[in-house]
Amino acid sequence: MQLTITTAGRTVTIACGALLLDMDGTLVDSQVCVERKWRDWCRRHGLDVDELLRVSHGLQLADTVRLMAPHLDLAAEVADLARREEQDTDGLRPVAGAARLLAALPPRRWAVVTSAWHRLAEIRLRHLGLPAPRVLVTADDTAHGKPAPDGYLMAAARLGCPPADCVVVEDSPAGIESGRAAGMRVIAVATTFAIEELDALKADWAVDDLTGVTVRDPVAAG
Repeated sequence: MQLTITTAGRTVTIACGALLLDMDGTLVDSQVCVERKWRDWCRRHGLDVDELLRVSHGLQLADTVRLMAPHLDLAAEVADLARREEQDTDGLRPVAGAARLLAALPPRRWAVVTSAWHRLAEIRLRHLGLPAPRVLVTADDTAHGKPAPDGYLMAAARLGCPPADCVVVEDSPAGIESGRAAGMRVIAVATTFAIEELDALKADWAVDDLTGVTVRDPVAAG
């Protein structure tokens, strides 16, 4: 299939076998929910929420708890945070262009790769009416979360697409690093970080949101 990427007034068209998309910050604007969860958690445990928000985006829940509060009971904290987050959909919204892009993708040519766990990913996609991917790789599936490449490599394998023929769409430094470590090309979406910050991470392209990415499948087009 062909992807057309428009950034800073410049348009490029590339061929790829599969599009692998992050969820939070890329398809789903969940920033309000995420910040609400972490602010409450940091308040209860006397932790620096600004530092947590600076380092946590793109990381799995357990990795953030382990990083910020190694003295706490990891399993208990993760279970409590997960329960709270699954119940909170107030403020969720799709990233601009997400619904249009997903509707245009051939079902066997795309996947979602997220640091969220499976149940939360399903809840958020369903709540926003976004298409459910045939391949969904979550924190439940991999031993090593982003920035490790495991999730993207697993998604490529499930789709039967060589990593070099995949394109990743990400909004976080950890996610961009994950895609690059998997040997894939990366489109950075400036929904969470400024384009200038993402450019420094050596993504192949950077766009403001998903309205800057369109897809055409020559086979389906006949």
